[in-house]
Amino acid sequence: MSIAWRLTSEDVARIRFAFSPMWELVASLRTLRAPARQSVHLPWLKAVRPRLAGLDLTELFALVPPTGYLADFLTPPPDTPMPDFAGELDRVRRSDPGQVKQEAARLRAGAPEVIDRFMADPEAGIARVAATLEEYWERCFAEFWPRVYGLLERDVLRRSRRLAEGGARELFAGLGPAVRWTGERLLIDRPHCDLKGLHGDGLVLVPSAFYWPAVAVMSAPYQSMLVYPVEGVGTLWEQGPPPAPDALAALIGKSRARILLALAEPATTSALAARMDLTPGAVSQHLGVLSRGGLAVGMRIGKQVLYRRTLAGDMLAGTR
Repeated sequence: MSIAWRLTSEDVARIRFAFSPMWELVASLRTLRAPARQSVHLPWLKAVRPRLAGLDLTELFALVPPTGYLADFLTPPPDTPMPDFAGELDRVRRSDPGQVKQEAARLRAGAPEVIDRFMADPEAGIARVAATLEEYWERCFAEFWPRVYGLLERDVLRRSRRLAEGGARELFAGLGPAVRWTGERLLIDRPHCDLKGLHGDGLVLVPSAFYWPAVAVMSAPYQSMLVYPVEGVGTLWEQGPPPAPDALAALIGKSRARILLALAEPATTSALAARMDLTPGAVSQHLGVLSRGGLAVGMRIGKQVLYRRTLAGDMLAGTR
């Protein structure tokens, strides 16, 4: 069964990308319950399993079953390109109890006692679930979010270039076999999902590492959203970029050489710092040297500055 969303020219013009720490957090609950589904995340699982002692995830597991529908209020579509976890958690806390009760009712068959308790007082249920999400984030996810964020950021930069260079056809062609663009309609292979279509507010595209390799969709009464599998997920738990070649490190210094190699994809100072295990200040200083030497250049996009290698930087890094 496929969803067929008709995108008007205005919808295409309003396509935007966003990240969602809350989406990754909620999707990771399925990874906890079915590790074999995503063996790529085993390093994370091994790190966080001991931290789960004393944390009751029963209610969350009822709202996020291993497969199929999960309660939409837990993953509100991002309202800014880069929401932080605290802001998204506040949106969960402010969910409409009536809407939440309807969503929970769809999950009753999987855990009737737990869902019945939740539906008896949805306001209290929302508060409990939000508190559990916050504790789960602090114990098991906050430490790893910069690494996940860096992967999502690189994916969005690549796909934004595809959209700018090849339009919607080029963009949607790279979102995986479950997504197909006909030139007028976006066909999404999602069994057991019945969404009527977009409702005039464009489309938010959200990359995901923890929902990988599947796609997910949301629509009315929420902002229309397509969650797609991030590229390069196999590199997520690597310890960082490969060591800089000895000759390059001897020429410009080990840290600068590593940063230059990492700039094969544009990145922000904060994303580089997370990957390199350096402070943002140290990375900023190294980027300054590389920029003054003509090996890297910064591009301002909104409130962020993205750095990329120049042609000279590519040649020195051995990619040209």
